[in-house]
Amino acid sequence: MRRAPNHSFCFDNWGEREWHFCESNGAPSHVMMAKKYNVGIIGYGWVSTAHIAAINATPHAQVAAIYSSRKLDSAELSARHGGAITAYNDLDAMLHDRGIHVVSICSYPQDHTKHAVAAAQAGKHLIIEKPLALNWEDCKKISDAVQKAKVKTCVCFECRFSSQFRTVKAIIDKGLLGKIHYAEVDYYHGIGPWYGQFRWNTKSEAGGSSLLSAGCHAMDALLLCMGDDVEVVSSYSTHSVNKEFAKYEYPTTSVTILKFKDGRVGKVASVIDCLQPYYFHVHLVGSEGSLLDNKIYSAQLGVLDKHRWSELAMKLLDSGDVSDHPYQTQFEAFFNALDQGIEMPLTSLAHAMRTHEVIFAADTSAARHAHRKH
Repeated sequence: MRRAPNHSFCFDNWGEREWHFCESNGAPSHVMMAKKYNVGIIGYGWVSTAHIAAINATPHAQVAAIYSSRKLDSAELSARHGGAITAYNDLDAMLHDRGIHVVSICSYPQDHTKHAVAAAQAGKHLIIEKPLALNWEDCKKISDAVQKAKVKTCVCFECRFSSQFRTVKAIIDKGLLGKIHYAEVDYYHGIGPWYGQFRWNTKSEAGGSSLLSAGCHAMDALLLCMGDDVEVVSSYSTHSVNKEFAKYEYPTTSVTILKFKDGRVGKVASVIDCLQPYYFHVHLVGSEGSLLDNKIYSAQLGVLDKHRWSELAMKLLDSGDVSDHPYQTQFEAFFNALDQGIEMPLTSLAHAMRTHEVIFAADTSAARHAHRKH
């Protein structure tokens, strides 16, 4: 596998400006900003409503514009979400509004590349929903545009900012598990007709794969816990015979085995055709202890009974609903990084590129195994 390019960025600091004046094709000007960063949203669907609420809840930024292919009303959007929001049907007009500093890309996955590249070329910092794109070449186009424009990035692998994985990472960093030699992180979430994403997620050109459409969170979490020094990727995929999932144009369950350069191994299952409650499974096995979801045993913690788990008081990831995701915590980290002129921690484009590189290797492996079978 080729590695993602190393990214080197600089930063155009907006400093302490508290107002900007801009005229853009007759659209209302953004005057006397209440916060430092004005954000424009691309796409007005389910996930964008979670972005809007989280951005507006930060002390740093507010949503000032929304682009949609549908006709939207500025007054209605402003009343619904708060603040002064300009509705755009012309993307170029929004991107050329100098009062917009950050663009959040919440469009369909197949449109992420053109929208991210256009926003970067317009000099906007980027928030990009997962997946970055549906193939590696498009991911590289985004990376190239970001490097050339020297803008900052935040990719929505927001689970890294969850209470669960902030706790897990602290446990790992404190050495309570020792050196982890085996890890499994699995994503179980039945995305059927009862779920909003199902409408478009069934198409190969939109969903891509089980990993790209949803299980990427599990792959990303495993790399957070184990590091990204992956040497070998092998994957198999299958699907349910349940008629509810028959519309999917790609295998809806995959199992991927990772071998790291130092010999450690990991496993990621992505199952979006299951009939069960949402379950984000985590099992880490190390030289000094193990962690299973919200339970731990560690030889470093005195004389714990090794025949019983000790429970950790943390909130588990237990829902696929975007309104439950820790976007606000992630976005606050991003805006703080913009203030400091540095790359954001944990979920910059560089982090996401490595996760996507492994995902595409897994999907390629699964496709080859399926072809050989036939």
